[in-house]
Amino acid sequence: MIEKLEQIKKDALKDISECSDEVTLNNVKSKYVGKKSVFNEIMANMSSLSNEEKREVGSKSNEVRNEITAAIDAQLKKIKDEELNKKLEEDKIDITLPSKKRKVGTRHPLTIVREEIEDLFISMGYDVVDGPEVETDKYCFEMLNLPKDHPARDAQDSFYITDEMLLRTQTSAVQIRSMLANQEKKPFKLICPGKTYRRDDDDATHSHQFSQIEGLVVGENISLSDLKGTLETFAKKMFGEHREIRFRASYFPFTEPSYEVDVSCFKCDGKGCNICKGTGWIEILGSGMVHPNVLENCGFDHKKYQGFAFGVGVERVASLKYGVNNMRDYFTNDYRFLKNFDRKEL
Repeated sequence: MIEKLEQIKKDALKDISECSDEVTLNNVKSKYVGKKSVFNEIMANMSSLSNEEKREVGSKSNEVRNEITAAIDAQLKKIKDEELNKKLEEDKIDITLPSKKRKVGTRHPLTIVREEIEDLFISMGYDVVDGPEVETDKYCFEMLNLPKDHPARDAQDSFYITDEMLLRTQTSAVQIRSMLANQEKKPFKLICPGKTYRRDDDDATHSHQFSQIEGLVVGENISLSDLKGTLETFAKKMFGEHREIRFRASYFPFTEPSYEVDVSCFKCDGKGCNICKGTGWIEILGSGMVHPNVLENCGFDHKKYQGFAFGVGVERVASLKYGVNNMRDYFTNDYRFLKNFDRKEL
């Protein structure tokens, strides 16, 4: 049996060395050291041996088994190393090649402008307030001094859902909700950013959906000079430190007096160019002192409290700030347009 064990070892080591993959190696392992291997056959015949022969054969059997097992482990490691090296060679990256720039997202220009305006007014002590885009006629018009037969409603041309529900035409409705929620009728300052909707034909300068940021300040001894100082700060922040503003008399049902506000042209410094159409001024927003009727509708004593309000279109500011000539670019998600804003502001 000793000679037979030696022959088994010799044959096993030869078969193991010829294995080039794990499947073949496992078959060889099963043949020589598995449950139905030649070792089990030898063990089954040991009962006929003397005690001394049993010790000798048992010792030799363990020695041969250990050598075969060690050879199998070594061959398995060799096979895995060869497979890994082959894979690494096939997947090798040439680091001398130029890299490919990944297309990553960037903040939308309207988001950039909105957040810049929000940061400015937050630094001035304003709260940022949000509200529903589907509004009632009461909050969107009547509380703002626009009764049902008011001619200003025709200019809004609103998206009505029912007789009393519509998509809001301005974020002024949020101001009404905020004033009504102010149970103690304390002075406050807030801005209301959000989407608004009006029936309009979409073209380079108009859209049925647009973004507004409206501001409202209510307190004692609030005057037009407070409004002017606030809007000058806004204009300098958004369009440059040397900007000036001017007020032009206008009409809004919810303010009295009402004003359109222009900023001195940031391209020609008031000399006249294609952007300002030769006037030296660019219209940026509407504003005015809060109408006494609006204050009274919301529970504020107009003899004690005064206020001012203003509303600015985010697309308008963004177009002037970044030189965007087509308003539709903001809504097409064209990467060629958006990638222009993938940079840090200096």
